[in-house]
Amino acid sequence: MKQFSYIIKDEIGLHARPAGMLAKEAKKYQSTVTLSCKGKSAAASKLMAIMGMGVKHGDNVEVTIEGADEDTAAAELQKFFRENL
Repeated sequence: MKQFSYIIKDEIGLHARPAGMLAKEAKKYQSTVTLSCKGKSAAASKLMAIMGMGVKHGDNVEVTIEGADEDTAAAELQKFFRENL
């Protein structure tokens, strides 16, 4: 299992466009990717679940990756977060 934290820098938070991009990115991996923030958790591959978390600018998101390709997924998702969120 791999984990990392990320503070959302997008001024609007994790809204529809970046949430959709994140879900698409998470679906690339065999591993299960889970987001946790403010007591809520969601599968990163589920757009509506991500949107339902209500993640705002400045929120700290915990990302957990577990599965066969977790090392690759963790590295690539960290890059995705830095570049897009």
